[in-house]
Amino acid sequence: CDQPSAAQIDAGQGQVVMTDSSSNAYFLSGSGWSKLGTVPLSHVTVGPAGIWGVDSFDKIYKFVRGDFVSVDGLLQQVDAGGNEQIVGVNSADNIFCLKSSITLAYPQPGPVAWTPFDGLLTYFSCGPNGCWGVNSADNIYVTVSSSIFTSSWTQVPGAAKMAEVGTDGSVFVVNSNGDVFQRTGITSSLPQGRDWVQIPFCLPVKHVSYDLGHLWVVMEIGLILDCQQ
Repeated sequence: CDQPSAAQIDAGQGQVVMTDSSSNAYFLSGSGWSKLGTVPLSHVTVGPAGIWGVDSFDKIYKFVRGDFVSVDGLLQQVDAGGNEQIVGVNSADNIFCLKSSITLAYPQPGPVAWTPFDGLLTYFSCGPNGCWGVNSADNIYVTVSSSIFTSSWTQVPGAAKMAEVGTDGSVFVVNSNGDVFQRTGITSSLPQGRDWVQIPFCLPVKHVSYDLGHLWVVMEIGLILDCQQ
């Protein structure tokens, strides 16, 4: 099928969005990709808080009424998969969260106050059973509280360059070799899960996202795979 050369992908609540190597944003419409807004983006995310993205200058945007509008703050990666909040990391690996009362109302008048979160991460993703992230040393961490604002980090064995939490709580990671692993045994009482199971691919992977039984995979060569589980 005809598709752009993908850089990053995100799926949530039955929607799939992605960016290509030229910083164009797209959404999946039927079996094809349609342009999403007019703002060049390096990362885009979709979930209970809506569609959000960041550009190559770390400026933040929310998709509102047909296009992306600017949001106060600077982040290089954002995730909309949590409980209507937005989380993300900046270029100094600092972690931030925007409460649901702000994310859902924006762009209504009022200050956009990002709440800092303890720790340093290069990639951060949230779901119903907690949040997962990785740091610059490829260490993997999970929060052990249902509220991100009162959570502490627990290190999970393994190494990864990115971790993605599906809206159903499924967790997938990609390591520096381009290998994909799924975390098994995750429950509300055991948010860190029990083990890693590799999902084999014939080519190196750079990004994954999971929603409604579909694992969306971006290969290093820019090809997108839709793997039904």
